[in-house]
Amino acid sequence: MKLSEIKQILTAVETVNFELPNGIFVPEYFHVTEVGLITKNFIDCGGVVRKETVVNFQLWDANDYEHRLKPQKLIHIIELSEKVLGIEDHEIEVEYQDTTIGKYDLGFNGKNFILINKQTACLAQDQCGIPSNKPKVQFSQLNADNSNSCTPGGGCC
Repeated sequence: MKLSEIKQILTAVETVNFELPNGIFVPEYFHVTEVGLITKNFIDCGGVVRKETVVNFQLWDANDYEHRLKPQKLIHIIELSEKVLGIEDHEIEVEYQDTTIGKYDLGFNGKNFILINKQTACLAQDQCGIPSNKPKVQFSQLNADNSNSCTPGGGCC
């Protein structure tokens, strides 16, 4: 989800709720402790120099049981960050500490914001010999010639 999308959603919702991938909700008394711009400069395993930029939201559970972040307040925090940090319309990455600090992509299901597990990937699969599509093989074809199959009394086991 891009920054412009969350701002649009926040104008239409009454509450701000974040749901973890396991279905559990971030406690409703969470704080947004940071809105930042993160730029990652790196080289992939194929030797290509890359640059990724995301807007980072950090959620924090302070056990401040009376705290409730209203949508308008979050819009204000975002707009202040855009102004002060020069943040543009990038994808959002959310940090939230469960057992360790997790980084999530952000979605919306019509009612709640959904934290989506991020996955690692090889960005240079063509350089690593990884096929783009795995060949599909039917189980019945795996030992069709029977040259490597074990048979009772065959001495292979």
